[in-house]
Amino acid sequence: MTKTKLLALLLVLTLAFTFLASCSKNDDGNDVVYTDPYAQYEDYDEKSQKLYDDILGEFYTAYTAAKAATTDSQRYALMAVAEAKLLETALMLPTSSNGGNYAISKAAPYTVPFALWGNDSYRYHDILVADKFITAEHRSEMKAKWAEIKGTGTYYDWAKNYLTEKGYTLQDSYDIVYTSDPETWDVLATSQAVDSEAIVNTYDGLVEYDCEGTIAPALASTWTVSDDGLKYTFTLRSGLQWVDSQGRKVADVKADDFVAGMQHMMDSNGDLGYLVAGVIANAAEYMDGTVTDMAEVGVKAINDTTVEYTLCQPTSYFMTMLGYGVFAPMSREYYTSKGGKFGSEFDSGAESYVYGTTPDNIAYCGPYVVSSATAENSIVFSANPTYWDAENIAVSTIKWLYSDGKDASKTYKDALAGTLDGAGLNATSLELARTEKPQGSDKTYFELYGYVSATDATTFSSFYNINRTVLSNVSDGSAQSPKSEADNTRSTAALRNVHFRRAISFALDKSSYNAQVVGEELKLTSLRNTYTPGNFVYLTEDVTIKINGADKTFAKGTAYGAIVQAQLDADGVKIKAWDPNAEDGAGSSDGFDGWYSVENARAELSKAIEELAAIGIEVSAENPIYLDYPCPSFSPTYLNKANAYKQSLETALEGKVKFNMVDCTDAQQWYDAGYFTNYGSEANYDIYDLSGWGPDYGDPATYLDTFLPDYAGYMVKCIGIF
Repeated sequence: MTKTKLLALLLVLTLAFTFLASCSKNDDGNDVVYTDPYAQYEDYDEKSQKLYDDILGEFYTAYTAAKAATTDSQRYALMAVAEAKLLETALMLPTSSNGGNYAISKAAPYTVPFALWGNDSYRYHDILVADKFITAEHRSEMKAKWAEIKGTGTYYDWAKNYLTEKGYTLQDSYDIVYTSDPETWDVLATSQAVDSEAIVNTYDGLVEYDCEGTIAPALASTWTVSDDGLKYTFTLRSGLQWVDSQGRKVADVKADDFVAGMQHMMDSNGDLGYLVAGVIANAAEYMDGTVTDMAEVGVKAINDTTVEYTLCQPTSYFMTMLGYGVFAPMSREYYTSKGGKFGSEFDSGAESYVYGTTPDNIAYCGPYVVSSATAENSIVFSANPTYWDAENIAVSTIKWLYSDGKDASKTYKDALAGTLDGAGLNATSLELARTEKPQGSDKTYFELYGYVSATDATTFSSFYNINRTVLSNVSDGSAQSPKSEADNTRSTAALRNVHFRRAISFALDKSSYNAQVVGEELKLTSLRNTYTPGNFVYLTEDVTIKINGADKTFAKGTAYGAIVQAQLDADGVKIKAWDPNAEDGAGSSDGFDGWYSVENARAELSKAIEELAAIGIEVSAENPIYLDYPCPSFSPTYLNKANAYKQSLETALEGKVKFNMVDCTDAQQWYDAGYFTNYGSEANYDIYDLSGWGPDYGDPATYLDTFLPDYAGYMVKCIGIF
């Protein structure tokens, strides 16, 4: 048993409660007593695996076949089939992407790294920030120019000249809002976006995407790939340094620091190891203990300036993986000085182990050091003078200012006051921006500066807990459910029924729900209907695969989402995941609600009621299923969103499902209910919609891997198992 599994088991032994029985009547009027068919599995891992096999088995079989494909296009097509099987389980309902809201900003478009995956898009050392809000007209012209010259390497200089010509002055700082403090400063031990989005500005990787989406040198000056595609060799720049938070040198950056980083990542068990298992030679074997010598793993320091990766097999997307923290370097010398050890001696709980606990306990080789950090107040990043490209850092100070979300208009007001350099406009602040005018202007702030922010590849979803074992937050007992244990037995049984899950998925009017955040006009813009965006990849050659036993050929250029839709249609599941006419005929899985249908919701609920009655669970308006939803009562915007969710489900399902808005009085309680949980056993909800997934690299596997079993899939915990 691995360390992760042992921890999960111990949690369940201390936190689980006994499920009570329920009953309904059969056709003869006799009682049918419900008995949990999974109660026989006393071992948490065994129970999780059985639930996984029963509910996600078809997905796993399809995905395993996709991983065995011999070409990229064949793999894409088979992964699309697997994705359809995942969507059909309705364990999660894709809701929206990042962005797609109105905003005002001083930051110039496309002046941060452009990539749909990894962490590079949160690197701000090249961002161009004007001294005043950029007008909507100028922003549109800049975006059009980027689309015209993307890939030529000339946009960044053009943007600087353009802003100057239009009367803007570039400022030396960038002030933005943040909503949650990092829980760790160790990028190699976290997969939480709230951590990595801050830490990414403190280190450089081997390569980095530029603002036009091209991979460019960073710590590595050059690299080569062997003819068989199995060895990637990187040569580091000379003179690279590690410094502490005060800017004092602590070590030289060496090739061995990439070996140390990879080993620490695998040792720390930070939910990242699955990314390199099956990619880096012997990485999986090191993590499962069959290989104990790091020298046998496929990352080596040939000398102080040469790093070599050996892959298990040719991996076309390997270079796209390097933008994510799993490949970050770590100063071996500094790490050991902070109590860090490797291999079997690693112990993050040791009293002497302080690495990554604060910004003062990491080493820096990136463009910024953290000069100050005060919880729920501010984080200040200051330019690192020893950075290899220090002379080209565009802003010398980045300040993150905390917002608890209690005042829906605060970010907008702070932007107008000059405290922040931009603001997204929610329904409340949008109304203000449409009425208020800058002094001396006959146009409103919205008319002058409002624009629609770009969407990205992050997919937010609602997740359904099929194995709920706690009725309050594990951390402190907050967010207490109003349900009895008997109610929980019934809701858990219902959520294990595929037709019930589809019913609540079809019942949510996502456009109304989304409008509470982005406003009525943009309620469709950021809606998403698949887990992997439908246009994430396209076939590069004709591919023939089997759809339910029949050969079907998809032409070169076919979008991933079109194949997902083909499988859904073949299975007769009424989800519209792909619209071939969207985006002016290019097609998209975004911008429409392909799930919401009261008719389909009621039809699925009818099937669920029949099947649940057969096992002893009555569902009716008189005896409804209660579903808990952690609700941030401190946030007017999200409170409105929760009410929209409640109204939509209860109306569509005619009161046979009741939506409990469980009060979370602050952000920590809300996050602790689901986002900050480590295991499914800690998930304190029936429905939770604060979590999402952003891709780590440029292949659909970066999404679908998150639903692998046995603690390998990061998002599986969101459905209450592993």
